[in-house]
Amino acid sequence: MKKLLTLLIVMLGAIGMANARDYVTTDVAQLPAAAQKILKTHFPKTGVNHIKIDSNIIGSKDYDVILDNGTELDFDNSGNLKEIDCGHNAVPAALVLKPIRDYVANNFKGRKIVGLEINSRSYDVELSDGLDLKFDRSGNFLKIDD
Repeated sequence: MKKLLTLLIVMLGAIGMANARDYVTTDVAQLPAAAQKILKTHFPKTGVNHIKIDSNIIGSKDYDVILDNGTELDFDNSGNLKEIDCGHNAVPAALVLKPIRDYVANNFKGRKIVGLEINSRSYDVELSDGLDLKFDRSGNFLKIDD
């Protein structure tokens, strides 16, 4: 029982130390170059409300960016886009694979892509009416997600 309690205390301490390294800034220069380029290219006139930098135990970082218009972007340690949520606005077309854009345009007329999550095996797309679609990494439609 003592070993279990000690292990629990050590784990909670490690989690607390990891969270202590997380911080919030508005300095876009703190982002990796690839993330800065996405912001500069696709949101040139939109200010950054704040950036939350999550430092992981293994030394990598995740970046959660909130823009002044409410758009939320998540980047990995290298600045690759992991997720974007544009609220009621459309995700910039250039950030969505062409096969996905074409599929949505042909099969869901009048709806726009407002959210995109990029996983290691798939793309999860949220449409303006709340419908969620799943595509493989090549942009082939897989299913309507529940």
